[in-house]
Amino acid sequence: MADWQTVSSLATAGGTLILAAATFSAVRSSNRSARVAETALLTGLRPLLVPSLFDDPAHKVLWNDRHVAQVDGGRSVVEEEDGVIYLAMSLRNVGSGLALLHGWFPRSGLALSDVRHAEPPDFRRLTIDLYVPPGGTGFWEGAIRQTDDPVRHDILRCMDERSPFTIELLYGDEEGGQRRVSRFMIMPAGDEGWYCQGGRHWNIDRPDPR
Repeated sequence: MADWQTVSSLATAGGTLILAAATFSAVRSSNRSARVAETALLTGLRPLLVPSLFDDPAHKVLWNDRHVAQVDGGRSVVEEEDGVIYLAMSLRNVGSGLALLHGWFPRSGLALSDVRHAEPPDFRRLTIDLYVPPGGTGFWEGAIRQTDDPVRHDILRCMDERSPFTIELLYGDEEGGQRRVSRFMIMPAGDEGWYCQGGRHWNIDRPDPR
C-alpha cells in the first residue's frame, strides 16, 4: 500500500525543486538582460576625443586671466606672454556621448606606445568644466603659470626649438564615469603655427582592450 504522506512530501519537494530551478534560470536571464542593457546604455554615453579636422570651425579660447586666442580646426595654440605659457587644442568627439574633460598632463618630446600614460591623480585638474558634444567639436585649454613648474623649462625649450611635445587628456562621460586617457602630440606647423596629432587611448574605469 502506498504511503500517501511520503508521496505527498516527495511531490512537494519535487515541485519546490522545479520552482527553484525555474526561479534561478529566470534570475540569471534577468541579470544577463540587465547587463546587456547597462552595456548598451554606457556605450551610448561613451565619448572618444581625437584632433579636429582642418575644415572644422575655429573656437575662441578665453583663459581666466582674460588672455584670448583662436584655435582653428586641426590646430593647437602654443603661446608665451608675460611669463605664462598658454596651450590649447581643437578637438572632435567621435564617440556617442558627451565628453567631460577632467584634467591634463604635459610631457616634453613625443611619448610613443612604449610610454605608459600618466595616472589619474597626476593629472592637472581643469579649473572650469569643458565639454565636447558627440559628433561635434570643442577645445581643451591649459596654462603653465608658475616659474618653478617642473615642465616649464622643457615646454619653453620645445617652443624655442620648434620641437614636438605631448599632452594627455583625462575625460569621461557626462556622469563623470567611463574615464579615458587620450594622448595627443603637439607638432610644429610651418614657422609659427602648431597642429595636433592623435596618439593612443586608454580605458581607466573598465577593461582596456590592449
